[in-house]
Amino acid sequence: MTDDVLTPDQIQAIRDRVAALMPQVRADLEALVRIPSVSAASFDQSHVARSAEAVAELLRGEGLEVEVVVEGGRPAVIGHIDGPEGAPTVTLYAHHDVQPPGDDADWDSTPFEPTERGGRLYGRGAADDKAGVLAHIAALRAHRGRLPVGVTVFVEGEEESGSPSLPAILAKHGDRLAADAIVIADSGNWAIGTPALTTTLRGGVRAVVRVQTLDHSVHSGMFGGAAPDAVTALVRLLATLHDDDGNVAVQGLDEGVAAELDYDEARFRAESGLLDGVDLIGSGSILSRLWTKPSLTTIGIDATSMAKASNTLSARAAAKVSMRIAPSQDPQKAFELLRAHLEQHAPWGAQVSVELTELGAGFAAQADGPIYDQARASFRDAWDVDPVDMGVGGSIPFISDFAARFPEAAILVTGVEDPDTRAHGANESLHLGEFARVCEAEAILLARLGAMDS
Repeated sequence: MTDDVLTPDQIQAIRDRVAALMPQVRADLEALVRIPSVSAASFDQSHVARSAEAVAELLRGEGLEVEVVVEGGRPAVIGHIDGPEGAPTVTLYAHHDVQPPGDDADWDSTPFEPTERGGRLYGRGAADDKAGVLAHIAALRAHRGRLPVGVTVFVEGEEESGSPSLPAILAKHGDRLAADAIVIADSGNWAIGTPALTTTLRGGVRAVVRVQTLDHSVHSGMFGGAAPDAVTALVRLLATLHDDDGNVAVQGLDEGVAAELDYDEARFRAESGLLDGVDLIGSGSILSRLWTKPSLTTIGIDATSMAKASNTLSARAAAKVSMRIAPSQDPQKAFELLRAHLEQHAPWGAQVSVELTELGAGFAAQADGPIYDQARASFRDAWDVDPVDMGVGGSIPFISDFAARFPEAAILVTGVEDPDTRAHGANESLHLGEFARVCEAEAILLARLGAMDS
């Protein structure tokens, strides 16, 4: 618990203001979702530029001085407004780019036309992370004309593509982003009705493994049975990445133990969509498997499609693998361990090469101190229940960049997602009731931080 810096009447007044603002906040969110701002290079990048300008206009409408910045990548938006003299400064982060929608046939409604069903708003980016942008807007609107703290808003345009130009942005504009607290609205909550601070994140490594067994493809009837084909060799190689229980078999990787929270197999099965009869993989607690132990997934394979298949021994095959690593793990070392494993387990002497395509560090917060106390109090104010500290198995590599660039800042990883959000997948959605609580909590947090020293 923390010392009360706001009265119950002050807290309720903020909640009432946010509630009155929510219809317009939702309308602005829907307008932003309609912009297909996919930052992947194969999509039309003019939409990302249009999305950045739309975010800039929203911030200008709240009185911020705003600039759209491009440092070799997709456009980001930086806005600032001063607070009272001597008040702390808070940097609010979100991103306006989104993942590709995938196959429209997998969606129950058009991906870029926000649609409400059952109290949820469906659409690509409705949660990840355009709702994060609008949570910041809602907090600013709740304090319009009487902002209790200085605020800098940084809305990135390429988070879903790995934030390649973020180092250049931090190098050139980092001084503008410095703050006492950095609120990163790109995570989620423990459950509907239970808010959370994300205090650990796994890092990530992506690599492409290529296998070659022949200098050219040949007739399977003439040479099969003696010459190995590359696809079979690749499959055998990928199978060595896990032991019989499904644990990652790459030696030397860090492992950790997750905090004890009430999370059983039934909940995991329901949230993941695991089919009846399919076993969970790995060992240890489920949350440790999800948050603090490494995992390995084959996310793509290049091989002859069934439609084009012939009786041929393939000379070459390739796969892209994604490895999630413990928050403490050095990502470059993890890649080197992965590469060594793949090279050492090449079946039948196949030629194996491993190319690094992306890596990012994990994050573990020292989640104590007065700013964290006020954040947890703000969650209690908005949800009327105590928040939890949780980990996330996914990776948000830029957070480690922020932690390194601003070591004195309290980094608060929050978000709008819940276990049913399906971020990155078809039918991504935002729980509208929880979204309102997120907006309330952030508005209250700004008030609490502004009142801390008063």
